[in-house]
Amino acid sequence: MSSACAHLDQVRAVRPRTPEGCEECLRTGGWWVHLRLCLSCGHVGCCDQSPNRHATRHFQDWEHPMMRSFEPDEDWGWCYVDELLFEPAPGRD
Repeated sequence: MSSACAHLDQVRAVRPRTPEGCEECLRTGGWWVHLRLCLSCGHVGCCDQSPNRHATRHFQDWEHPMMRSFEPDEDWGWCYVDELLFEPAPGRD
């Protein structure tokens, strides 16, 4: 694990593509526990406690390293590559 994140330059001012929930779960009729927002493209995916783990799958498929919680009253982010937690989340409005 790194002590510094080399991916903060990949954080973009994104809009959630599906602000009502996980993009894939909405399409397939799935369900989620918590939501995560990709800070590269605005993909909304479900957390690793959800059955389909779409946020992590999005990282694996697209290699977008930075995400933040998309839950109300939560302000933290995560870099999948460096395995670093950020409080407050980068890219928060």
